[in-house]
Amino acid sequence: MKISVVIPVYNVEQFLPGCLESVLKNDTTDCELLLIDDGATDRSGAICDEYAERYPNLIRVIHQPNGGLGAARNTGIEAARGEWLLFVDSDDKIHPQTLSKLRTACDPALDVIGFQFFADNGVDTPKPESSGFAAEATPFSLKERKEYLLSLPSAWLRLWRKSLFTASEIRYPPKVWYEDIRTTTKLLALARGIVVLPDPLYYYLSRPGSIMNSAKLDRNKEILWAMDDILNWFRDKQLFETYRAELCALTVQHVLLAGSVRVARSDPKHALLEEFCSYTDKAFPDWSSNSYLAQMPKLKRLALGLVRRRQYRLLSLLFRLKG
Repeated sequence: MKISVVIPVYNVEQFLPGCLESVLKNDTTDCELLLIDDGATDRSGAICDEYAERYPNLIRVIHQPNGGLGAARNTGIEAARGEWLLFVDSDDKIHPQTLSKLRTACDPALDVIGFQFFADNGVDTPKPESSGFAAEATPFSLKERKEYLLSLPSAWLRLWRKSLFTASEIRYPPKVWYEDIRTTTKLLALARGIVVLPDPLYYYLSRPGSIMNSAKLDRNKEILWAMDDILNWFRDKQLFETYRAELCALTVQHVLLAGSVRVARSDPKHALLEEFCSYTDKAFPDWSSNSYLAQMPKLKRLALGLVRRRQYRLLSLLFRLKG
């Protein structure tokens, strides 16, 4: 079997049918669909079973106690019969040609096939967005294109060779935030061959109730734990110095900038804001001279300047005005 589509499911009865129908609109030849019911307390689990009854040769359902997104993905990795894994979040959708395009791109020399996506806010027409890395049809390794480490870390933004997980024993951490960046960065460093397709093949829905839009500000501290995990792994593998510039830029991007924006928008006086600055200064004392910072879009460079000057109220106002 070529591709296993793994969909973790938890309390998404409103969105799940649309997600499943988007997969079913694809050519599912040589594919399977794994639905991991992660202890849902609404009708999500029942909807999974209903679809499995309608498509018994395509869909398998696994019910398990709640363990979070990472644990559900790990269950899918273990159960998958396909050579390749496509992770789809249960409130998102895929393009009708996603599976056929990915199947065509599969090659024995590749471990990762990236692509672009559509941003969907549920109201306006979905807009095509970049993964943060231009299309690249020629296979490359991370050592050859180190900047790919700075592309969006989302698990759903790539097709993964299953053996990349099984050979490395890398899995998604359960019951934490930022499980994608903890895992994607390591897998990319181990991948033999990577290509990036120009096609937007995934519809990412940003909704008020989603994990990354949660109002639980204190949990944003978990980005520090995630970065500790990543930096220590690269040290253990003796890869830290090879990717020092990229790891520094990654820390600035996700801790100092994105973390500060998320927190400051809700509470410009939150203690985490100073903690983000202290962490970055300690991990990379020379971060301000990192060459990648000059390549940031103007808005991000402006925001970073406000963070450096601890002007969190202005930072909050800036992003509120930008929406």
